[in-house]
Amino acid sequence: MSDKFFSDEISDKYSLRGRVFHKIRDDILNGKYKEHDELREAAIGEELGVSRTPVREAFRQLELEGLIHIVPNKGAYVTGITSKDVRDIYMIRAQLEGLCAKWATEHISEAQMQEMEENVYLAEFHAAKGHTEQIASLDNRFHEIMYEACASKMLEHSLKDFHQYVYRIRKQTLAQGARSSASNDEHRKIMEAIKEKDGERACELAKIHMLNAYDNICKKGLLD
Repeated sequence: MSDKFFSDEISDKYSLRGRVFHKIRDDILNGKYKEHDELREAAIGEELGVSRTPVREAFRQLELEGLIHIVPNKGAYVTGITSKDVRDIYMIRAQLEGLCAKWATEHISEAQMQEMEENVYLAEFHAAKGHTEQIASLDNRFHEIMYEACASKMLEHSLKDFHQYVYRIRKQTLAQGARSSASNDEHRKIMEAIKEKDGERACELAKIHMLNAYDNICKKGLLD
């Protein structure tokens, strides 16, 4: 079987299943597959150059995450992320990002701090130029730096998943000049609090950042 997507080095079943799972999940979250679309094992297996077995296993994991619904003897259908899911994610993220920012003040390395500062400066530059793709990429990286700096693999893993779940809607909000500018300003304040080792302030600012992001989503009518 030809390998269209995965490296020839991948032989471990778990690694293959994991990669198939992440690819399909990304495709759902990025909008390739819409709500109620049927996912066909054979077609996806052929597209990715794998057998139906890792695709079937990925489907089971996606159902556990609530992204698809498997109907016995019929097929697998996309559930996706609902408006309530988005709200829940942002409310949970507000609490977890606050904790993450607080822990980052205690554990951030000099290199991570430098990258965070550079990230803020670059984001301001690209926001002024209206460079949407760069802004979205830098926004992702700002949060990733903070997740990595908190020194908790459990918290980092949870936050990265939540961050990915709302990727499309975050990208839409950051394409709007007013929100991207406000978001950058909020990032700067969080960065400064972390640099000053003010954990309580960093925690509060990170929470406010998430709540502001969700409020903007609602005001712009980006939820169904």
